[in-house]
Amino acid sequence: MSSPSRRLQTKPVITCLKTFLISYSLIFWFTGVILLAVGVWGKVNLEKYLSLVVDENTNAPYVLIGTGATIVIFGLFGCFATCRGSPWMLKLYAMFLTLVFLAELVAGISGFIFRHEIKDKLRGGFKAALTKYNDTDGTSEVVNLIQRNLQCCGVDNYTDWESTDYFKENGIPMSCCKTTYCSPEVMKNISKAATEVYDKACFTKVSNVMESNLGTVAGISFGIAFFQLIGIFLACCLSRYITNNQYEMV
Repeated sequence: MSSPSRRLQTKPVITCLKTFLISYSLIFWFTGVILLAVGVWGKVNLEKYLSLVVDENTNAPYVLIGTGATIVIFGLFGCFATCRGSPWMLKLYAMFLTLVFLAELVAGISGFIFRHEIKDKLRGGFKAALTKYNDTDGTSEVVNLIQRNLQCCGVDNYTDWESTDYFKENGIPMSCCKTTYCSPEVMKNISKAATEVYDKACFTKVSNVMESNLGTVAGISFGIAFFQLIGIFLACCLSRYITNNQYEMV
């Protein structure tokens, strides 16, 4: 047993560690809430955009929802373990933070390494979307939004539409039109449409957006990952102090 004087000396240290760890756990919990909200929002609003990259419904929103819910639960667990002053709970919390750190680190590195494969999937998905385009379904709506908002037309250029079934009946979609209105007769003529539609490639536009934001996304991802190290350090230190000094909250 530690002496009363030593326990009095270590109490402020443990109290300080608890304050920092509770603050960290609350921030960690809040990031879980954000991931959960993003996952729900992505499921409702962005799933149709992701259909350009994969042929079937993606599980990405569910992964975000599951990850967010898990972080919320363990964030609360971290607060409880800290207030309770239980060494085994703190070690379990530190173990979970370690798993989160490793998972985020692997995900960030994988995303950077396989960015070219992601771009290839995007190109293939966009080409498939042009082939199936009918101006009525969700995928066609995504194509229209990309062409209209990025002021581009086709995967590589507007002539990509010439080989589609939609072009044979309707011509190039109006979302490629530079102005508010283009004549259907002009849009059905690939030569005349050259001056009426956007001449930039949508794949190039999307790739440029991805590349320009890659550094920012990577920095944020690795920053969040290494943020877990703070929690691991605090949880381990607090657990060690409590164990070594046989300290218990009254």
